[in-house]
Amino acid sequence: MDWLFRLRGEVPANFKIILQVIGIAIILLIWYLLTMGENPIVAKLTLPSPGSVFLAYGEMLHENDLVQNTFRSIGLNIGGYLKAILWTLPIGFIIGLYPIFRGLFRNTIDAVRFVPLAACIGLFMLTYGTSIPMKENFLAFGIFIFLLPIVIQRIGGVKDVYLKTVYTLGATDWQTIRTVYIPSVMSKLIDDIRILTAISWTYIVVAETVNADEGGLGALTYIARRQFQTDKLFGILILFILIGFLQDRIFVRLDKELFPHKYQVKDAHKVKAADEEDLVSSVTGYAFQALVWSLLAVYVILFLNEFSGFLGDFKYLDFLFGKTCWSIHVVMLSIIGYKFWRIFRPRLKA
Repeated sequence: MDWLFRLRGEVPANFKIILQVIGIAIILLIWYLLTMGENPIVAKLTLPSPGSVFLAYGEMLHENDLVQNTFRSIGLNIGGYLKAILWTLPIGFIIGLYPIFRGLFRNTIDAVRFVPLAACIGLFMLTYGTSIPMKENFLAFGIFIFLLPIVIQRIGGVKDVYLKTVYTLGATDWQTIRTVYIPSVMSKLIDDIRILTAISWTYIVVAETVNADEGGLGALTYIARRQFQTDKLFGILILFILIGFLQDRIFVRLDKELFPHKYQVKDAHKVKAADEEDLVSSVTGYAFQALVWSLLAVYVILFLNEFSGFLGDFKYLDFLFGKTCWSIHVVMLSIIGYKFWRIFRPRLKA
């Protein structure tokens, strides 16, 4: 057990889950001790007890449409990301690849990052109104101004050895972009997008306070804050953490699915790779695949119901996601297309 206090030591795989559970338990215990009794160390209005936060979820489910508001925010998050990526990739590659555009706009793009985005929401309200399109575009812009310089930087960071290799083979500019720049940049960009996920939820809270009647977790935080319902506020904040953690895990799985070579290189340096195979990771991997296929099946059923109404007149997807439903269709149909491509690709090659 000397690894426990070894400088920059590695935690063994079979101890990771145990330590994580103990860490959460310690935090909950400290939280309970600070809020226990009639006269707690920290006032209940400032820090509600774990029990009152847990009970607040029941109230929000019945009084505040917690499920619907959660899915509305998730749909807004996905819609903003899709628009941001759609803007960022072509503009970033053009500026990063061609010196004329890099010379014209590089410094300007770097400077725009210092603009306080919360102060810009009025401009988006004047342009798009106060409905969902404004919130999606505000969120997309917030992601865009941080992601665009990263794309340009990633293009500049492509190793010369790869470029010299394709040039030696006589590749054209388009072939170089397709076979070197795009794979290299995208394999690193997914990590950058994963980091920006945490920032995007901040902008969602800002955007959803505008026209709060449209719902969303940001709208619920606004209402709870105005009514001094700190138990509900803490419950929503914990929900943000859980959603963010789930998104982070999805990005990790997506990274392994789309860019497995990154992990093959890492694993090549592990001498005891076979002996240190993490059983929990294997089980999680199978469970994740089962969950994906289950969600796809549910989505297909609900998608067909939107048009045929064979489950009744109630449209579940429209109820949950509202005007952001288009983003869910884009993501789910893309996943379905990718899954079928993976299934039929060996047959097409044969």
